[in-house]
Amino acid sequence: MPTPHTEHHFEASDTVRDVVIGMADGLTVPFALAAGISGAAVAINIIVTAGVAEIAAGSIAMGLGGYLAARTERQHYYAERHREEQEILTVPDRERKEVIDIMAQYGVTKQECEPMLAGLERSPLAWRDFMMRFELGLEEPHPAAARKSAVTIALSYLVGGMIPLSPYIFLKTTESALTLSTIVTLLALYIFGYLKGSITGTGALKSALQTLLVGGLAAAAAFSIAKLIS
Repeated sequence: MPTPHTEHHFEASDTVRDVVIGMADGLTVPFALAAGISGAAVAINIIVTAGVAEIAAGSIAMGLGGYLAARTERQHYYAERHREEQEILTVPDRERKEVIDIMAQYGVTKQECEPMLAGLERSPLAWRDFMMRFELGLEEPHPAAARKSAVTIALSYLVGGMIPLSPYIFLKTTESALTLSTIVTLLALYIFGYLKGSITGTGALKSALQTLLVGGLAAAAAFSIAKLIS
């Protein structure tokens, strides 16, 4: 008996996207803030206090931004779905032509579309969903997507932010804390990129180097600006 063929596809792209958004900002922004303040010759406890306040505010702001973005995406989807429903009722001939044009991109002729069109016309909801998927490229968002996105981004920012700030919590001198913070932040960027590439199948080493380069440049730019300001 032949072994059933099973295809494995990555299906958590939204979650990974939210983790990337939160973690990348969490690693770079608090690091730049702490490093910039370090150059102002202030007490290390002040750096820790400022860092914790930034991480708290940043995680809330990032989470709220993710929530609003997901809500907007959901509202856009339902607005477009309502428009498609109206067009199927009021201009069915135009919608039929659009189906034919869509299938032509896959090498399906007009004559070959006729049975499919007949099936879609018997089920307006299926026709609507077909147009949403293949004309507009839209998938219905999960009802809990906005809350999940907000929590994922906020927690990722929190975790990412504590990595560069931790040396300031456990070490006694600003100089040694800054050095260790730089090392662990760059290492965390590399590991984070490696894991991201492994999970998404885009190439672990390539993703690690890209994340390290982009995150390192962002952190360096933010650090330079913070130093100039301080």
